[in-house]
Amino acid sequence: MTSEANKSRDRLVEITLDQRSLGPASANIEHEREVAIFDILDGNAFAIDGMDVGPYRLNLAIADDRLQLTVRDEDSEPVASHQVPLTPLKRVMKDYFLVCDDYYDAVRTAPPARIQAIDLNRRTLHDEGSKILAEKLSGKVTVDADTARRLFTLLCALHWKG
Repeated sequence: MTSEANKSRDRLVEITLDQRSLGPASANIEHEREVAIFDILDGNAFAIDGMDVGPYRLNLAIADDRLQLTVRDEDSEPVASHQVPLTPLKRVMKDYFLVCDDYYDAVRTAPPARIQAIDLNRRTLHDEGSKILAEKLSGKVTVDADTARRLFTLLCALHWKG
């Protein structure tokens, strides 16, 4: 295989969410989840370490304080299943949610300089969360920085139950 052929295979073509692991969600939260999935599928790099059977279908669930990733090939045959503990991500996610609340409040009333400062903090926390997630996936799943960012966004949208 050429590296270009592998590149086209090392990607996600579908993401589903385990509905049993999700709490009731408002229309806004549902929209955030849909946008996060769309953004990941729009452009991603995702490979199961030691395997070359992509493109992949990913099912995400949250159970027992873990992110569960169930990966299937394009024909929906099982490929891998991994669990990522959420404990290392909890602090950054909590801080991220608080800063996001501040940001959305500021957008309505604060001066542009205040909004920019909050947004910088929000992006810094998002970067930190995506790096932690990529580290926790290391050795199991390889993702690029953009895909790690988008997966962190989706994780936050999953974890935010309203």
